[in-house]
Amino acid sequence: MNQKTHFTTSAAFLQEPTNTKTLSNRSAKKARRDAPESVLRHQLDQCSKRGDLREAIRLYEEAKLNNITLNVHHYNVLLYLCSSGTGTEGCGIEKGFQIFKQMGVNGVAPNEATFTSAARLAVAKQDPEMAFDLVKKMKSFGVPPKLRSYGPALFGFCEKGMADKAYEVDVHMGESGVVAEEAELSALLKVSSFSKKADKVYEMMHRLRASVRQVGEETAGVIEDWFNSEFAAEVGLQDWDVRKVKEGIVKGGGGWHGQGWLGKGNWNVVRVEMDSSGVCRSCGEKLVCIDIDPKETENFANSLAKLACEREVKANFVQFQDWLQKHGPFDAVVDGANVGLITQRNFNFSQLRSVVNKLRQMSESKKLPLVILHKSRTTGGPAQHPNNKKLLESWKKAGALYATPHGSNDDWYWLYAAVSSKGLLLTNDEMRDHLFQLLGTSFFPRWKEKHQIRMTASRDDGLKLHMPPPYSIVIQESEQGCWHVPTLTGDDLEIPRQWFFIAGIKFFK
Repeated sequence: MNQKTHFTTSAAFLQEPTNTKTLSNRSAKKARRDAPESVLRHQLDQCSKRGDLREAIRLYEEAKLNNITLNVHHYNVLLYLCSSGTGTEGCGIEKGFQIFKQMGVNGVAPNEATFTSAARLAVAKQDPEMAFDLVKKMKSFGVPPKLRSYGPALFGFCEKGMADKAYEVDVHMGESGVVAEEAELSALLKVSSFSKKADKVYEMMHRLRASVRQVGEETAGVIEDWFNSEFAAEVGLQDWDVRKVKEGIVKGGGGWHGQGWLGKGNWNVVRVEMDSSGVCRSCGEKLVCIDIDPKETENFANSLAKLACEREVKANFVQFQDWLQKHGPFDAVVDGANVGLITQRNFNFSQLRSVVNKLRQMSESKKLPLVILHKSRTTGGPAQHPNNKKLLESWKKAGALYATPHGSNDDWYWLYAAVSSKGLLLTNDEMRDHLFQLLGTSFFPRWKEKHQIRMTASRDDGLKLHMPPPYSIVIQESEQGCWHVPTLTGDDLEIPRQWFFIAGIKFFK
């Protein structure tokens, strides 16, 4: 009895510090949560969600009266609201500048979000020069600018028709390692067209070709307006060096020559479609398939592996790389989960088997494609059916199945396998989410265009594989000075993509 009592007392004694520590942690968390600064942060965040500038300003003034210390997050929420659509009306602009000034007085170091909101305030005040100055000051604070940091100044100058100032912003972006995207290039194209700077319009067309490839409707409209303008009809060469143009095309890898506008006179702009082989239904010209440098593929595979090792359990991904070295390369890789669930509620192994067999028949080597499946797909649910078990075992024995470990993202595995094997990839995943944005390279869309197989399944047609097009879906400039511009309209398996065919009026006669 005494022993039992002694044991219980000892156990209680041992637990007491832990309980005290837990209570202490809870008290500390509650104290932090209930602190005036934390309460203010929560209230301002709610104002931000509602777009309630008036209440945010009231909270700010109340905080000043109560001597509550504001940090960079508090100021950024206030500046964001002042610079947003509702905040730029009435007193929002001036109040925003007052808050920005007070932030400096209080010695709160600004970050990128601070400068971006302040730049938006400047443009709301019709002062893109101030917005640009703010971006320039970021360097002295050790804050690297982002694309959105430049937006207010760039778009502000473009809207005012100040082309030369917009080009200054563009140069500064390049020096900061910031790459313009479609919206920025479209704005630069528009202001160049408005300012009758033909060389700059030509430059922007090629920058769109190199980095954007297919344009949205708004950019397509800007391009159409340029070619329909009277000035565009005056700038092209009447006679040009055919040999130099051909050399430019060879040097550039096909699809463009970069020698400037060819052909003088009015342009004709029409919407067209391409046939399955890439022949324009309007002019009969066949679009080219632009080669990918093998070194680019190798570099891309290396950067992809590096990213995967950072975001996956490194040992797991390295083990996969070793497995690929032993069993690869593969002519094709299959995103098993995507294929097994297309048009299905439950995973369909029969559908996956049919696709694998089709790819094997199409392969010159007649080798099975590599199927990537998460481990849970290979052990549970439909995988337990005897026929499916037998199928999985046969793929595993042939070295054509890899089960990704628990907790992993199999996207990294099937993409790396396809890129490193220089093979095809079967998936209907459009590869546009955050994971693929991490790749941050113009190479990825070019690789995807040449390597992605997509699939449809219907009762009438059964399984149908849609192979990569035999031509490059990118802005193309021909030897004759014509242009083919692909749009995003009709970027679907069932609806043909819409293109602009642009040529001198003589071409149509």
